[in-house]
Amino acid sequence: MKPDPIPAGEAARALQEVRHRRDQVAGTQVVPDWFWATLGVLLVAFIGSIESEIPWLVATGSVVYAVGLATLIFALLRRGGPQIRNNLIGARGGLAITGLTLGLVAVGLGVAFGVHALGVPLPGTVGAAAVALAMVIGGPLLMRYLRRVMSSRPVGGLR
Repeated sequence: MKPDPIPAGEAARALQEVRHRRDQVAGTQVVPDWFWATLGVLLVAFIGSIESEIPWLVATGSVVYAVGLATLIFALLRRGGPQIRNNLIGARGGLAITGLTLGLVAVGLGVAFGVHALGVPLPGTVGAAAVALAMVIGGPLLMRYLRRVMSSRPVGGLR
């Protein structure tokens, strides 16, 4: 027995609803802008405390970083994100995330080694500050790009 065909108008409305839901998911702010700045501050403080070589400051900086990072991640998860499915971001999204990550590593190492060669004190902290600045700029740009990628994906996410 052959199932009854779905009327064209009903199928079109269902497909439009699916597209609408996809666009709602893509339009949500996966990682808020404040996340990147907060993570950057934590990173700079942590690296600075280690480079100080003052035992109590190293210990305090380590604890503040661990508690701050746990709190930051908890706050991010509590607000319901990030929950991007691979079939929504696809290879382009994955490559963008990888690119930002590798770029941040390159910036941090490049700046740290560069200022170390110039004799600037606390080169790791200076490198971390450059990474923090790059995260504040690059993180929101990445999130906007991922939203565009998710919105451009076909409904089934098969492209």
